[in-house]
Amino acid sequence: MTETFTEFDPARYLTDPQAIAEFMSDALETGDAAYVAKAVGVVARAKGMTELSRETGLSREQLYRSFSAQGNPTLKTFLAVMKALGVDMTARPHPAR
Repeated sequence: MTETFTEFDPARYLTDPQAIAEFMSDALETGDAAYVAKAVGVVARAKGMTELSRETGLSREQLYRSFSAQGNPTLKTFLAVMKALGVDMTARPHPAR
């Protein structure tokens, strides 16, 4: 018997601000910059790169490149995209180790 697998795309499930905020919060907690960049890319695809490009003034190509697994977005780009996505970032004390 052959099993068939389909690729899971989390972008399909990021349909409201609460889901987006939880997804981004989980990504940020990893502390892995590449993972965070890729997670923002997933959220950006969920919203639509064309709309996000229009809202941020950044090209679609720049968005795809910056928020890929190999991307390294500037803080300015990251903050502009987070604002356009309707997600605020907050700081809290890191738990003691």
